[in-house]
Amino acid sequence: MLARAPPRPCSTGGEVAGDEQSAWWLAQGAARCPGRPRAAAGVRMVAARPGPRTTTVVAAAAGERRTAAGSEPASAPAEAANGSSSAVAGISTLLTSTVGKSTNILWHDCPIGQNERQNLLNQKGCVVWITGLSGSGKSTLACALSRELHIRGHLTYVLDGDNLRHGLNRDLSFKAEDRAENIRRVGEVAKLFADAGLICIASLISPYRSDRSACRSLLPKSSFIEVFLNAPLEVCEARDPKGLYKLARAGKIKGFTGIDDPYEPPSDCEIVIQCKVGDCPSPKSMADQVVSYLETNGFLHD
Repeated sequence: MLARAPPRPCSTGGEVAGDEQSAWWLAQGAARCPGRPRAAAGVRMVAARPGPRTTTVVAAAAGERRTAAGSEPASAPAEAANGSSSAVAGISTLLTSTVGKSTNILWHDCPIGQNERQNLLNQKGCVVWITGLSGSGKSTLACALSRELHIRGHLTYVLDGDNLRHGLNRDLSFKAEDRAENIRRVGEVAKLFADAGLICIASLISPYRSDRSACRSLLPKSSFIEVFLNAPLEVCEARDPKGLYKLARAGKIKGFTGIDDPYEPPSDCEIVIQCKVGDCPSPKSMADQVVSYLETNGFLHD
């Protein structure tokens, strides 16, 4: 006698690729698996339209599988089209969007959010964005600041421009459009670190105001702290730690900030650290200035 095949385990669609079919599988699973919420028969979910983003239908009615991408069952009731019903208990509407080149994407929220993470870390997440000419001391300040905060028991992470070009941004050049994309990526990553509750220290030349403003707009204004390391060109060129100014002066490097490409200093930043010829503050002194700002503005909890 042939052995009876074991019952197929209940599934919520993990074996089906794509969010567009996942809610249909949720409804099917609820209908055939005891103990799971039962789908309302003949109901489909339709995405609302949040502003300019394109939204799409994300689930078909229970018992009706789509026959073609983007097609909709003709028998779905009219009230579902208004978002008044759900195919899955506890879910009123699933919204998918088109953002940039990504289609049919869905934002998922988790019960543990930024406030919970900040309470755990006893600090407020933020981005300290250090900008200035090459050789002004940005990386030195970033490391000194990270050390001072670590000593005080605060969790930080440094996003250094050169370091990121070894991995995340290794496909980008120093052309204007690639520089803009470089800053955009770093801004998005910094935003994630701040949302995780960390004090993210970004150290990049970031020569254009528009790019820095775009990063600022990703966060609540008070959580983006722009630090301008105001070191004169002659100071930076005298240091020339990587020998790049000499190469730029010799014409071997094109588009070098401060030589044949502009640097736009901040017009309204939170912190300015002044460095003059023969009178530049120590790394610890610069770090203490930033730490003082963070303490005064409530980013460091006792």
